[in-house]
Amino acid sequence: MSTLPESETVEMLTAILGAIDEGIHVVDAQGQTIMYNHIAARLDGLTQEEVLGKPLLEVFPSLDANSSTLLKVIKTGKPLYHQSQRYTNWRGVQVETINTTLPVKVGERLVGAVEVAKDIKKMRELSEQLVDLQVQVQGNRQKPVKSRVSDQVTYQFDDILTVNDEMKRLKRMAMRASQTSSPILIYGETGTGKELLVQSVHQASPRKNRPFIAQNCAALPASLLEGILFGTVKGGFTGAEDRPGLFEVANGGTLFLDEINSMPGELQAKLLRVLQDGQVRRVGGTNPIQVDIRVIAATNEEPEKVLESGALRADLYYRLHVVSFTLPPLRDRREDIPLLTNHFIAKYNRLFELKVRGLHSQVEDWFFTYQWPGNIRELEHMIEAAMNLVEGDRIEQEDLPPSFITRMEGQVERDKMEQDKGIAHVTMTGTLREVLHNTEKNLIMSAMNETNGNVLQAAKRLGIPRQTLQYKLSQLKEE
Repeated sequence: MSTLPESETVEMLTAILGAIDEGIHVVDAQGQTIMYNHIAARLDGLTQEEVLGKPLLEVFPSLDANSSTLLKVIKTGKPLYHQSQRYTNWRGVQVETINTTLPVKVGERLVGAVEVAKDIKKMRELSEQLVDLQVQVQGNRQKPVKSRVSDQVTYQFDDILTVNDEMKRLKRMAMRASQTSSPILIYGETGTGKELLVQSVHQASPRKNRPFIAQNCAALPASLLEGILFGTVKGGFTGAEDRPGLFEVANGGTLFLDEINSMPGELQAKLLRVLQDGQVRRVGGTNPIQVDIRVIAATNEEPEKVLESGALRADLYYRLHVVSFTLPPLRDRREDIPLLTNHFIAKYNRLFELKVRGLHSQVEDWFFTYQWPGNIRELEHMIEAAMNLVEGDRIEQEDLPPSFITRMEGQVERDKMEQDKGIAHVTMTGTLREVLHNTEKNLIMSAMNETNGNVLQAAKRLGIPRQTLQYKLSQLKEE
């Protein structure tokens, strides 16, 4: 309960709303505006006085109970996220915003709705400036020098560091696939190096001297993404100009679409048509434009799962799935941790002018047992953070981020408690790494015995990829 008088509480809330750099519009259950900050007024081309205390549909007559996001939320009681909305205010000025609208409840009773609005016009201008810049950059490459490397592409296959058999096999397959123009679908958890692989494919391909364009499909709302990808025709919608989309900018080269499952279904259908006939139609236009591009798409969720959920259209999935690669997470290629760790230490030695030689043995053990949910990106950030604090020639425990130290100390404590309870008792007959190796060896041999030597079934029982188990078995044979 607030101890402030009601008048002061209202003043404080009004001041907070005024300080927020996004449009805030609050209506009661009858659709009458009760709060409306100056940013919302600026977006709508009105004053606060013209909106406060008035019914929503009186101020915005082009809306109705079905098209207004605020009234829709009041009707359904369900939130709406990142919805684009075009409407005309009572002065006849057309407005376009991206809104997140939430129901406001007191207990179980719905008393109104609150909307947070962003200026889609400003977002569109920034996005179009980016496309214009890319057009300008590519325009300067009309006569590419054979040995020239695109400014936007920095990675090649040699930059993929690994001693893991599965990763080596994946690199060989990707090198072969780089010589064709078939679409590619890549799956990998966040931080596994999807764009590194995509750039490597482009650099090894016959298209290496042509444009490489990358676009994250989750970074823009659908109404902007369509124009950015496919281009626009003047008059196609309010404020539209004749602009090429990324398909045209990338003509002759490679277009990388990350988080393809975040692309709205109607745009997926349009992408499918481009893949099938090689033609693009700009938003608001009717004339087809022939393009020659290689599309590489990626998702950080398992393709089969996004297919089942409907986030990825089946017809688009099968068109992209002509060539597919799955990047293993770092926890399934632990033998790469020392190699990657040394690489990042060398990188930040150069950047920070340090002379760090490696990790303390306890840090090595922690890195080897940690699950790395953020994968290689998380490992690099961990090294960078430690290199900012390290004093000697080795990274110590205290140099690591506090959250990581707390997590690992908690893991050690939990392991100890489980051992004490007899849940997972392990006799320490060597270093932690030796104990872990022996434990892993026993689990693998047990799984192989229980499945009568069936590698696939044993891998499923252990919860690791078949290729990883094959590699571990080959290593055990060499012991």
